[in-house]
Amino acid sequence: MFDLKGKVAIVTGGNGGIGLGMAKGLALAGATVVIAGRNQEKSAAAVEQIAALGAGQARPFAVDVKDEASVRALVAKTVEACGRLDILVNNAGINIRKPPDQLTLAEWREVLETNLTSAYLCSHAAYPAMKRAGGGKIINIGSMMSIFGASFTPAYAASKGGIVQFTRACACAWAKDRIQANAVLPGWIDTELTVRARQQVEGLHENVLRRTPAARWGVPDDFRGIAVFLAGPASDFITGTAIPVDGGYSIQG
Repeated sequence: MFDLKGKVAIVTGGNGGIGLGMAKGLALAGATVVIAGRNQEKSAAAVEQIAALGAGQARPFAVDVKDEASVRALVAKTVEACGRLDILVNNAGINIRKPPDQLTLAEWREVLETNLTSAYLCSHAAYPAMKRAGGGKIINIGSMMSIFGASFTPAYAASKGGIVQFTRACACAWAKDRIQANAVLPGWIDTELTVRARQQVEGLHENVLRRTPAARWGVPDDFRGIAVFLAGPASDFITGTAIPVDGGYSIQG
């Protein structure tokens, strides 16, 4: 139920943070993983980390997830090099922490295009290859900000709320093709992005520990299991869902 041998996955932004954690999980389950990102040096280092696990295979491919031609080339190169495409993890994302009155239009567009439009572009490009393969799995990375509000995340929250609704649309449209689409909603995870958040938002660290029943920040490796579950046969009758991975943060009133 959790065997991914023979499967091929693309993980956007897979060279660090949550994306790398998920890529490791997929590789450990036997998948061939394409690490897709702009920073080739960082992607190569991620591939070395995956190789050190001794399971699956990984290779780095360059992509600009905001550019349609680049995304289509990524999918084409993946199919050419690996023979098929079965799994897509739309993980690439950024955040600009400002209240709505201070956020510029250019910043709004940058966040929406990187976080939400990229998921559309990658899913749109991947669909024909998945259909030819007889089915597939799309895993979109949302956020607790998909369901909560915060004064400092107007564009990020809008993009991550959109991710959930986009996931549901794909789930409805592509079920006939045996393609399941689901979203993962990370809580507060210790990554490069949240290091900056702790610098910018006073008292954030203490508030996260107080509110999270698990009493800790998450780490990227916490996403290995959910990646394998949603990418494999165990989730064949699960589609259109949004699953928090947050140590219980979202269950607190």
